[in-house]
Amino acid sequence: MIDRRNGAAEEAAKRPERPVGVALWRGFRCTCPNCGEKSLFRAYLKPVTACAHCGEDLSHQRSDDAPPFFTMVIVGHIVVPLILFVAMNTELSNATHLLIWLPLTLAMALSLLQPIKGATIAMQWALRMHGFAGVPDRDAHCEGFAPSDP
Repeated sequence: MIDRRNGAAEEAAKRPERPVGVALWRGFRCTCPNCGEKSLFRAYLKPVTACAHCGEDLSHQRSDDAPPFFTMVIVGHIVVPLILFVAMNTELSNATHLLIWLPLTLAMALSLLQPIKGATIAMQWALRMHGFAGVPDRDAHCEGFAPSDP
């Protein structure tokens, strides 16, 4: 009988190491998590399918709703305390608050969304998730939900 766990451990030991910290920094800079040379995006939030410099296949990424969620959490944790501090220490009108906080919130969210998406893709690459390990993801190409038989 073949012990699949030992085979998987041996296979994992043969693979080159992918440092998570380096990959995250490269992804946050919106560059390829493998080489850090070329852009990770072909448009604002559209990732490239492969790196133009090293050829790393990046089509496996599945960042979905994580980047907007992380962006909202970060921006909210910065803007809300600022709003409360300013509101408690000044006598600004509601219109003035809107003129300050809406553009600031929008600018922060738009400036962080792409780097956070890049870091999310880089994290998936570094941890060999969703097909980045060289083996296809089982549910990556399913056409629809097919309930299992009881």
